[in-house]
Amino acid sequence: MKNFLGDEYQDFNLVVAQPNGRPCEDKIILKDFSKLKEKAGLPNVVFHSLRHSSTTYKLKLNHGDLKATQGDTGHAETEMITKIYAHILDEDRKVNAQKFETTFYANPDLRQVQAPQESPAVDIGSLVNQLSKSPELLQSLSQLLAAQSPSKQAC
Repeated sequence: MKNFLGDEYQDFNLVVAQPNGRPCEDKIILKDFSKLKEKAGLPNVVFHSLRHSSTTYKLKLNHGDLKATQGDTGHAETEMITKIYAHILDEDRKVNAQKFETTFYANPDLRQVQAPQESPAVDIGSLVNQLSKSPELLQSLSQLLAAQSPSKQAC
């Protein structure tokens, strides 16, 4: 639209704007967001929840890299991220402590312990693409996840 409207486009550097670049009323954004949530079958969350979800997933995927997350999210200080998302970092610490405990007590002679191999990163887009092409694969994955679900609840 910027190119099409040229000088008549009012660029306020907004993420969501009207076709001419001017700001949208929050009612318009909320109405469209509500329709999107309903159509996609998403839970009824507020628009700002998208920012929190994005930040949470980034912290999980980059193993708590605060500077990288800060750069992506636009937070002014990393301290802001640690205050709001400390529970994510705490979860990772608990997992690390459990891994250490399991490894240590399974083999107290740590000279024989090898560092675990990191599993390769999953390309979510490719996985979704493959699942959409193969209903059998989707069904198998669903059954596998359903079978693992009770064991997680027992923990």
